[in-house]
Amino acid sequence: MKPKLIRITTVPLSLSGLLEGQLQFMSKYFQVLAVSSPGSNDDLEAIQQKEGVPTYPIHMTRKITPIQDLIALKQLYTLFKKEKPFIVHSHTPKAGTLGMLAAKLAGVPHRLHTIAGLPLVEATGLKRILLNTVEKITYACATKIYPNAHGLTEIILKHKFTSKDKLKVIANGSSNGINTAHFSPEKVSDEEKQRLKDVFRFSGSDTIFVFVGRLVADKGINELIVAFDKISKENINAKLLLVGDFETELDPLKEETLNIMKNNPNILNTGWVTDVRPYFSIADILIFPSYREGFPNVVMQAGAMGLPSIVTDINGCNEIIVEGENGTIIPTKDSEAIYHKMAQLLKGELKFESALCRDMITSRYERQVVWDALLQEYQQL
Repeated sequence: MKPKLIRITTVPLSLSGLLEGQLQFMSKYFQVLAVSSPGSNDDLEAIQQKEGVPTYPIHMTRKITPIQDLIALKQLYTLFKKEKPFIVHSHTPKAGTLGMLAAKLAGVPHRLHTIAGLPLVEATGLKRILLNTVEKITYACATKIYPNAHGLTEIILKHKFTSKDKLKVIANGSSNGINTAHFSPEKVSDEEKQRLKDVFRFSGSDTIFVFVGRLVADKGINELIVAFDKISKENINAKLLLVGDFETELDPLKEETLNIMKNNPNILNTGWVTDVRPYFSIADILIFPSYREGFPNVVMQAGAMGLPSIVTDINGCNEIIVEGENGTIIPTKDSEAIYHKMAQLLKGELKFESALCRDMITSRYERQVVWDALLQEYQQL
């Protein structure tokens, strides 16, 4: 009989997006059970059908909710005692803390947690103290911690969250790698690209900067908008395409930023989209000025589509991008640095080869490479 593996995330979107395809792959070698909040619109049922593994709903929140967290902890403990898994592997902060603690209390022999970013990096005061404490509890309960970037390993050791022997980066980084057959320039036809350009009224002389992700402060959107507003007043052919939704409750943008977005006709927002490939295909460069990341899929996706990136000097981003080869790296929270790189691109001073941008992703971050490395890790336990 195959050993039992329970994978757990806080919300279903992480199961379907962060681990897409991985659950199905692992089900060849393990009895896989996927656990997450129930979500809406039959999210877990859709994952069950797509990945071919059973799912189990336990309501978890992304915020600090002590009563709900205790209820979820008890439910996880009960589930683990009943299922008796060989491995519990958690992703995302809340699922990590509750999952690792419940797994330890339930006597699960192998308790694994993947770190894909540290929200505490931007926190201060009492919130920082609380997040530091929670992080240490998660690591103490886990038997192995997998930072999905080498830079995260350095941050974890710097803050003394755990010992070096508990830490390991799988393959070259990333939680799930990139399906480079899916994210390929060949997957978007010339007709589709022209249709999209017509929708946004882009001309052949336009230079299109694209951002893909949540439109929140932590992604550097405030600085990006200020920089672009300045550059667009100097160059009418500069366009900024924002592909993503706002999260006004968790991380709102400044009022000044929202006003610029409303009044600058060269800033266009698509809202949430299910397929980002066409937007990469019509852009000239990805701009991703995030404050913190684990190992950003967006930068890998853009590269696989042959698109260079302007990224901030943070872990993950500064591992995917090699300065001057498949993009360029700037300081965080620096609108002038963003403006300067945009100006360089518009003047033709920044040039990148699309084929090299793609090759640097396919050679290092192809999805199967990450899956095989993780499987090997499981099988060594």
